[in-house]
Amino acid sequence: MELLAQLAQVTGEDQIAFGEAVSAGFAYGLAAIGPGIGIGYLVGQSVQAMARQPEAAGMVRTTMFLGIAFTEALALIGFVVFILLKFA
Repeated sequence: MELLAQLAQVTGEDQIAFGEAVSAGFAYGLAAIGPGIGIGYLVGQSVQAMARQPEAAGMVRTTMFLGIAFTEALALIGFVVFILLKFA
């Protein structure tokens, strides 16, 4: 409660900086949700494919790692946007 009372007294440029920090953190949080869900789904489906056809496990694993890399690139792009919003 004391923190809320202190935030209520913040005015001017400090309030703007606080809003920018909160919005940048929120933007990165939203940018990380999608890749997190995507990677989880991708790995789950890859494990299921390997269980159904063990002889194709090598090809499925390679494709899975490529998919993880591309999906993780989305989270990195979100992090770059976070940094741009925070410091630009």
